[in-house]
Amino acid sequence: MKRLTTLSIVVVIALAFALIAPTATAAKGGGTITSEFYGTTADGIDVYEYTLTNIKGMEVKIITYGGIITSVKALDRQHKMANVTLGFNNLHDYETKNSPYFGAIIGRYGNRIANGRFTLDVTTYCLDANNGPNSLHGGGKGFDKQVWEVTDIIEGSNEVGIELHYFSPEGDGWTGDFPNSACLPSDALGYPGDLDTYVTYTLNDKNQIVIDYSATTDAPTVVNLTNHAYWNLAGEGTGTIYDHLLMLNASTFTPVDVTLIPTGDISPVAGTPFDFGKAKPVNDGIRSDDEQIVFGKGFDHNWVLDPPKSNQSLNLAATLTDLSIGRTLNVWTDQPGIQFYAGNFLDGSIYGTSNRAYRQGDGLALETQHYPDSPNHSNFPSTVLLPGETYETTTIYEFAVRHGLGPK
Repeated sequence: MKRLTTLSIVVVIALAFALIAPTATAAKGGGTITSEFYGTTADGIDVYEYTLTNIKGMEVKIITYGGIITSVKALDRQHKMANVTLGFNNLHDYETKNSPYFGAIIGRYGNRIANGRFTLDVTTYCLDANNGPNSLHGGGKGFDKQVWEVTDIIEGSNEVGIELHYFSPEGDGWTGDFPNSACLPSDALGYPGDLDTYVTYTLNDKNQIVIDYSATTDAPTVVNLTNHAYWNLAGEGTGTIYDHLLMLNASTFTPVDVTLIPTGDISPVAGTPFDFGKAKPVNDGIRSDDEQIVFGKGFDHNWVLDPPKSNQSLNLAATLTDLSIGRTLNVWTDQPGIQFYAGNFLDGSIYGTSNRAYRQGDGLALETQHYPDSPNHSNFPSTVLLPGETYETTTIYEFAVRHGLGPK
């Protein structure tokens, strides 16, 4: 759904100016975009932060390092504004604190690939084993650790936003820093093909964060892009999300083995802790002795989304609500799956934006995606991208306020 065109000379000049001084512009509908210097990476690359604000006062901050959403401020029932996403308050921490992908663009392949290996056509490719025996989120230096280029500024009648670009060369996904004992001498290292990727963030006056992904390749490859924002609708650093109500529009899920790789089965959620067909508290079943819960130390699984209930391009995949203050998050997507991760591996060792320790369950992720390890399961929807094709997908994070106290 890439709707942006090549930059004009005027926009190029405007972007160049953004690299030397803070800027502020007002869109036709009253939203604004500001940019300012955020820091310099250990490699000496300057990083900038863009702040999008809509006419209702909702605010989204994005840095060019990892395309990370560093802050999302939204109103509650009492018209109070708070940041509802986890993160850090400086670039150094994003680079060095072993960040669990806070708010980042994930690629080339979101989620896990078993043993860091897959075969495409007649060639087997080997990736970083950066998550036990498996490859996770594109390897040791995925899209979350790259500095993205801002290639367009969006100023519409009811939206403001930025387009980010990253060119991923053939071989991305293999750094050599995460040895993979499953590799064979005949394996190719890293992902095949050069991948040209664009991700557009827009904030509109409906309080929707729209994320459009687009990619092309010069050789057959696999692609699965997503965003890894962690949400706490009570506010970042305020405690756990266990009392949030969650609905997932899914009758089935993909069970995993002890290393969190799908077995290949697609199983019904009915009668299990994985049934979120009707909204229920996140902690309902999270300490169950169900084998799948034990493997994930809680919820860290892919749900197979049911088809949309009407003829629409995007599917309501999930609804998250904090009844105590009324904030609600709806997740819309055209992807076939969603990974619900309940922050099980946050252990108190990381201090976030408000300098409070993040402990287990202090935030959750809802990652729209194709299924984990799809390249190794022929019964899963394909993630193969061929030359001449364009990978295009859209996800919307929509914020609203609930005024009633009962479950919906």
